[in-house]
Formats: sequence, structure tokens, C-alpha cells
Amino acid sequence: MLLQTSSPPGPDTRAPGGNAPPPRRRFYVPVRAKFASATLLGIAWCALSVWLSQAWLHDLGELIGAAPALFVIAFIAYVPGFMNAFMAGSILLDRRPRRRRLAEYPGVTVLVACYNEAANIGDTLTSLFAQDYPGPLEVLVLDDGSTDDSAAIAERAIAAATVAERHRFRVVRGERNVGKAGVLNRGLAMASHELIVTIDGDSWAYRDALTHIVERYHNDPPHTRAVAGSVLVRNSRHNWLTRAQEWDYFHGIAAVKRMQSLYHGTLVAQGAFSLYDRAALRDVGGWPESVGEDIVVSWALLSRGWRIGYAEDAILFTNVPDRLGQFARQRKRWSRGLFEAFRAYPGLLVKPRMSLMFIWWNLLFLPLDLVYTFAFIPGVVLALFGHYWIAGPLTLAVLPLAVLWNMAIFRVQNRVFRAQALRVRRNYGGFSFYVLAYSMILQPVCVWGYVSELLGLRKRWGTK
Repeated sequence: MLLQTSSPPGPDTRAPGGNAPPPRRRFYVPVRAKFASATLLGIAWCALSVWLSQAWLHDLGELIGAAPALFVIAFIAYVPGFMNAFMAGSILLDRRPRRRRLAEYPGVTVLVACYNEAANIGDTLTSLFAQDYPGPLEVLVLDDGSTDDSAAIAERAIAAATVAERHRFRVVRGERNVGKAGVLNRGLAMASHELIVTIDGDSWAYRDALTHIVERYHNDPPHTRAVAGSVLVRNSRHNWLTRAQEWDYFHGIAAVKRMQSLYHGTLVAQGAFSLYDRAALRDVGGWPESVGEDIVVSWALLSRGWRIGYAEDAILFTNVPDRLGQFARQRKRWSRGLFEAFRAYPGLLVKPRMSLMFIWWNLLFLPLDLVYTFAFIPGVVLALFGHYWIAGPLTLAVLPLAVLWNMAIFRVQNRVFRAQALRVRRNYGGFSFYVLAYSMILQPVCVWGYVSELLGLRKRWGTK
């Protein structure tokens, strides 16, 4: 429930789902109480960090000055400690509302953005052919002027497929490349149904993914206008980089979305797999021309007082970058998209609701990444030579919290996987790299993205 909105969320335009009333719970902790409890845990951990760091703060202050030392330690220890403690507490307190079946399933249009996906579009369509969605389903493969055989491969796959009579598939060829926002808006104008699902052309939708995301949408509060699906890594066995990203998606991204949705504050319905209300999309003008079109359109919905949900059991597997340069360009684009969202909707910084914390949380990413890149990483190098000014024995104090955090999210995610007849594979090498070194690549790349946006450098997709 929103604490307050500056404008009414508007009428509920969703089709009736015919849900049975939810079962009574013997004991229920209100969302606001969970928010307060997680906040108190974060503050307590932060206070403990401040107390433990006094000697560290004094020694570093003598070296670089009191104010710079406080700034560096705040964004190495205090702020990340609060964030991790808050997230761990939230995940442990989270009890997802039951996703119930509908008496009647509404029509859904799936927009598959496709640019030079000859190697993947056949598999993506195979996964969509296998979806046993109970209602009318329209799938539009939106070719964005591909220079390979993507469109022809998709047309052949559709011609050879046997699908339910209520399901329709077709390819929409684009004469020239107009970008992801442009091709999605073209599909939005052609859509036959009121619910729109976006899927990337290099993905594999797990069984019942569409059914689950629609059910979550109809079981969520009435001012919900979008639902983010659960996006996980498909090509995780390819190399060390994809193995590390498997844990980033499984632990990091999924956990943040789950935490945000607990407080009705999911900030991004990612383009790789999300559901949107067509009328709401049209109300905000569709997807904007930007490198972060999914986050900007999500913030446009939030600015109207609407809610974005999260369906943790609507699972889609996507191919992630397997080359370091490709990965860097993708995360640089995500960082620039965050800046685009702040520039387009600064009013969200003062919009009173529980998700306000997460908006400011995102604003702190810039100093966090800067300090990590220009202070902590050099501090680790110095520590290897016996100089413990920035990174030293005291930094090991964060390990218990890191262990608690990873245990909590693994327990939750593993339970989701078991319910879907999935198994978490053993990926110890990828996990070790994710915990120990992944941020040393990720956060400097994010800084590169922030600087590129501030300098107004040329924008491009850059991951093909």
C-alpha cells in the first residue's frame, strides 16, 4: 500500500479475473511494520559499523583529512552496510501473497524485439510455442531491420509450428533499424490485446511464464500497471563471465526486485521480460527514445502514482554478454539509463511513498561506485603491500553480513526454483568470483556510464 501519493492512481482498468477471496492468515505482519523493522536493522548495523570504525576513521583522517576520510569510509562501509542489512531483513520478512488462478484469462500480446538474432530467435519462439496460456495469445516478432536471417528464420519456425487455435504468431518486418524503443512502439500500435508482454529475441520463456505473470498482475493491488518477470541467465556455462553473471541475476537483481516489490516499490519493469497495461503505456507516451527505455518508461508509470509488481515465479532465461567488452557496454548503458530516468522524472525524489527510499538509494549509486573505483580498489592493491589505510582487517567485519545476506536470498530463491521443478546447479567458481571480484569490474564500468552521460557522449545499444 502506498503511504501517500501526490495524485490518485486512477481507476483499475484490468479485466475481472474472477479470483476467489484469499485464505485467512492466522498471523500477518503489515508491510509498514516490515519496512520499519528492516530499517531499524539497517540503522543498527550502520551504528555498529560507525562504532567499530573509529580507529580506522582516525588513522585515515590523519592521512587524507577528516572530511575525505569520513566520505570514503561512509561509502565503503556505512551506506553499503545499511543497504545489505535492510535487504537481508526484508528478504527474511517477506511472505509473498498467493498467486491464484483466474476464472477467465485475458488476451495478451507478446512483443518480441528482434535485431540480428538469427542464432537465438528460433529457440525463443520454440519456448513461446510451448506456453500453455489459457487465454488468447498474440505474438508479434518485431524485426528491427536485421541484417541477418532473423526474420526468415522466425517465419519458417512459425510456419512449421503447431500451436493452440487461440494463439497467433506473426513476423513484422522492419525496413530499417529504428532502435528498441521504436520497434516496441510499432508493436504497441499493432497490438490486439490490453495486456502487453515484452520479451527479448535471445530468451527462453520457462513453462507457464506467461500464465504466472498474468496471474500475478491480477492478484496484485488494483493500481498495479506493470509486473516485472524473473530474468535469469541461460548461457551460464559458457565462460567465467557468464558464470559470475548467473549469480548476479540469481542473487543480486532478483533479490532487489523482490525487496522492492515487498514495499510496493519495484523500480524497473525490465524490457527482457515484463507485463504492461496497454492503456497505461499509451498514457505515458510509450517507450521513450533512450538507451534505458525500460527504466524510463517504468519511472513514467511510477510518476503517475501507479505500481509495478514482481512475479518471482514467472521465469525467463536470457543470454547474457560473454565477452568483457560486450558486458561493459551493457552495464554502461544501464547506468546511463538510470541518469536518463532521473533527468526525466526528478519529482520522484520527493514523492512520499515507501519506494522513495529506493529512489534515493539509486541516487547513492554514483558516490558508491566512485568511492569503490577510486578508493577501495586502490586500497586493496595497497593492502597487498602491507598498507592497510583503506582496506584492511577491519573490512573483514562485513563478512558476517555478506554471509547472512547470501544465505537468506539463496534460501528464498532455492524455494522458488523447487516450486518450478528447477534445480540450482553447482557453480562454485562463478560464485567465488561473484563475491570476491565481480564488483571490481562492474562498478568501474558503471562510473564509465555515469561520466558518459554527464558528458553527453554518443549513445548506442552496443551489445551486439
